[in-house]
Order: sequence, then C-alpha cells, then structure tokens
Amino acid sequence: MFVALVALLRIGSRIACLIVIVSFGLFVIDQTSSASTHQQEAVNGTNGGPTPTPAKAPAKEDEAHKVIDEVADKLTSPFSGITAGSTSQWVIRGVGTLMALLVYGVGLGFLARFLRLRV
Repeated sequence: MFVALVALLRIGSRIACLIVIVSFGLFVIDQTSSASTHQQEAVNGTNGGPTPTPAKAPAKEDEAHKVIDEVADKLTSPFSGITAGSTSQWVIRGVGTLMALLVYGVGLGFLARFLRLRV
C-alpha cells in the first residue's frame, strides 16, 4: 500500500514539475520572440505602422501549448496570492514556477522519501 503511494507521489511530483517547467519555457520563448520583433521594428523605424502578421503555427501545436498552459495555471494557482500586486508577467510566471517547483518537486519528493523510510 505505502509502496504504491510512494511511487504515485514520486511520479506525480515529476509530472507536475515537468509541466510547470515546459510551460515556463514556452512563456520565455513567446516573450523573447515578441521582444525581438519589437526591437527590430524599433531599429528599422517601423514601430508606428501596421506590422505584418507572423506565420501561424499549426493548430495542433497551439492546442498542445494551450493544454500545457492550462494545466500549469492550475498547478500554480495556489501561489497566485504571492504576486497579486505585480503587473509584470515575468514576476508572476517566475514566482509561480519557482513556488510550484519547491512545493511539488521538493515538498512531494521529501514526503515520498519520508514515507519510503517508514515502510
């Protein structure tokens, strides 16, 4: 019984951490690509005009990105009160990711090791 619980905690911990890390990585990629485009427009002096729309990613990738973000938002929602006053998306996402990794990675990992020692 406890062995199955320990295995389930360890697997759940790793999956939660992986989802949160992938979501933060996708956020970083989105933010840096839009910042690069903005800087190129500023250098070229085309910041005020209409911008060409970038090529649309396939719908399957958009759907996977959306699902990962939704699950990561659910996992980090208990920590949203920490950054309630912040308007920076980097702070909100960074602190949420860090807290999720601490709780789900370190906390559940510690609990699994503790229960394993008790068995």
